[in-house]
Amino acid sequence: MKTTSFWTRIKRTFLMFRWLLSLFSRFRHLEQVDLATRKNIIRQAALDALTILNVHLDTDKLPENIYKTGRLVVANHISWLDIFVISALLPSGFIAMKEMRSWPMIGKIAENVGTVFIDRSNRKDIEPINAAIVQQLNTGANVCFFPEARTTFGNNILPLKAALFQSAINAQSPIQILALRYYSENQRTEKVSFHNINLLFSFLKIISLPEITVKVDTFIPFLPESDDRFEVKDKVEGLLREVIVSDSPNPNRIVVEETV
Repeated sequence: MKTTSFWTRIKRTFLMFRWLLSLFSRFRHLEQVDLATRKNIIRQAALDALTILNVHLDTDKLPENIYKTGRLVVANHISWLDIFVISALLPSGFIAMKEMRSWPMIGKIAENVGTVFIDRSNRKDIEPINAAIVQQLNTGANVCFFPEARTTFGNNILPLKAALFQSAINAQSPIQILALRYYSENQRTEKVSFHNINLLFSFLKIISLPEITVKVDTFIPFLPESDDRFEVKDKVEGLLREVIVSDSPNPNRIVVEETV
């Protein structure tokens, strides 16, 4: 597989660092602007990052926003690039692992755009998190989470967690599914995966790829048809898995368990 030149990697690193610095001024007063302006600022910042990394979006047309309320956006989780991809299409607040808050620069930026940090090991967090999501949805904002609760290699999906689907039921807000698949040189690639590697190594792998294409399959948003979050979760899981495995080179390779 082809890789970028040393100087291309240096250039991308410099541009991404400059992009990160620019976010502090772009996102500093986001809470003071109206929702439409906030979404445009987030969308443009995401598109800028994707351009620097030479990531191209290949997506069918997003369904028209026929609902006045916000959407609960759910997607499979492969890479930190997912956040840029989703923000470029449907700017959203994100639910993220609490560890992200301590990441240099990125943690502060995530906080400024309204990220809700969750302790995945503490089930007592679920009720207040759902309440926070409902509050955002009722304002017309989109909220996104990754129901696998961890990254994979992108060949298939893990069983989804049901807990946060309760927010869509409580708010009676539509659920928008996005199925993400990454390609390099016209082949599905695992090189963008953030599974079991640190942020620096993942970044170095991504800037070494000459070009990345991410195919985003969208589904018509639907209102929860049941008060049972497990039924809602099962519907989302079935739709996601069908798309993700449709051209997967190795659907049995999902994650490699960490060793102690």
